[in-house]
Amino acid sequence: MVVLHPLSDFIDCDAISDLSCSYWYEGLCLESGNRLKLPRTSMSEAIAYGLMQELANNDCYSREGKMYGILLVELPNGEKWVLKAFSGLLNGCSVVDGWVPPIPGRDEVAFEEARTLAQLDAIKQELLTLKQLTERQQYETLLNDFEQQLQAMSDRHRDCKHQRQEKRQQICKTLSPEALTIALEQLDEESRQQGIERRQLKRQQNAVLQPLQQLIAATDTRISELKQQRKALSRQLQAQMQASYSLTNFSGRSQSLQELMPGGSPTGTGDCCAPKLLHYAATHNLKPLAMAEFWWGESSANQDKIQGEFYGACIERCQPLMGFLLSGLRPNPPTPLPCREGGEVTLPIIYEDEWLIAVNKPAGLLSIPGRYRDRQDSILSRLGHLLPDGMALASVHRLDQETSGILLLARDRQTHRQLSQQFQQRQVHKVYEAILAGVVTVEQGVINLPLWGDPENRPYQKVDWQHGKPSLTHFQIMAREGDYTRVEFTPLTGRTHQLRVHSADVRGLGITILGDRLYGCCAVASRLHLHARELRFKHPQLNETIHLHVKTPF
Repeated sequence: MVVLHPLSDFIDCDAISDLSCSYWYEGLCLESGNRLKLPRTSMSEAIAYGLMQELANNDCYSREGKMYGILLVELPNGEKWVLKAFSGLLNGCSVVDGWVPPIPGRDEVAFEEARTLAQLDAIKQELLTLKQLTERQQYETLLNDFEQQLQAMSDRHRDCKHQRQEKRQQICKTLSPEALTIALEQLDEESRQQGIERRQLKRQQNAVLQPLQQLIAATDTRISELKQQRKALSRQLQAQMQASYSLTNFSGRSQSLQELMPGGSPTGTGDCCAPKLLHYAATHNLKPLAMAEFWWGESSANQDKIQGEFYGACIERCQPLMGFLLSGLRPNPPTPLPCREGGEVTLPIIYEDEWLIAVNKPAGLLSIPGRYRDRQDSILSRLGHLLPDGMALASVHRLDQETSGILLLARDRQTHRQLSQQFQQRQVHKVYEAILAGVVTVEQGVINLPLWGDPENRPYQKVDWQHGKPSLTHFQIMAREGDYTRVEFTPLTGRTHQLRVHSADVRGLGITILGDRLYGCCAVASRLHLHARELRFKHPQLNETIHLHVKTPF
């Protein structure tokens, strides 16, 4: 079975010169305690984009959303080849020609897995049937009917009681003692009859509803039992698979998942792309150079993955295995960072003085570190390690990870506060350049659409006239290039994803920025084609206007 693929299947090798790193797969070696790293480089991302084109041309890859990955490897003779992998099963198959096979161990529990999966499916079907019990709706309907009857009866009895009270007051003044006694007894009897009427309705309610309640309670008990049974079967199968799955690292050492994660691991551990790729490379004398993983296909309700976006090692399944999987791997030559004059390790600094720094942020690199371990690499963290005062730096504003261009950072609190005020008061002039995945017919204009970020669907932004914040963008067409349009944007406000939404929304330009998969761009592109080209502001200490300009890289 063919597993190794030539680079030419994915990229034009002569066109790739940038080897910058946008993410590190890393983990601690348990033997040495050293931090081991494998980069995701611009070259591995380009290879992944080539694979995306292959997936886009075949409908079978869009039937189910999943992670895919590529690993750039070097053979002992120095040749470079590509491995590709998918997570879990591909259309129900674990072995597919051209893709890295699963880690050994699944075959050993194949029969038990099939038997357990059949049991789990039977449990699933029974749960669906029990949850659709028609008596539940019948109970709710009857309960509602009885409650309405009881309420109507209570209202009628309350009115009757008021009438009896008024009548007692009247007859006490007008009737003789003997007639009064008879009349009061009649009123008391009426009250007793209404009490009997209410108790009869309650007994009728209990007689009708109690059998249904008992049936529903028994059903709920059965549902609880099935869920416990399902959990036990899943744990049992997972333990069997963990004990049988054997991973090998570059030191030649093999261990089972059970040994590597004695506390247990989530379902699917060992079936992810990264472990499959690294295990295959380690067992076939292939040296990994760079890796990239991305999502393809639709996301399910409990996922927030975006088709065509790159993702790091998942925290629950892959990250705990990285230290072991990378052990024994000879480190690659360090990937050069962009330049900072006068230093051995460099960054794209375009302006620097004792109060502030401006850098030309590359696409794919965060402005500031994210919340999770796989999102720590950023302009701020890199400068923090590079500069003597780097830990005191603070970002004045932010650019999306996918957006390149000018990013401004302050070196002290006072400068940060003063520059932030300029941004908040819209005193900073910003110019962006973008390529749109379509032809814009108008030459220029202003887009005024309020934007709101749904907290249930972050980071997605949308136009919302009720909750949205005012968002204003001026645009000017620079050129029309075949089926694409090069546009200059001047945002007058600074909302999250403002230019991306104003481009994509039909009430704006109605055309997505090339490479913007979050907002529906289907064209295959190597990056988001949005670049922060110019920045003009008043220097808070020098009291002079600073106008920064960088070349658009696309």
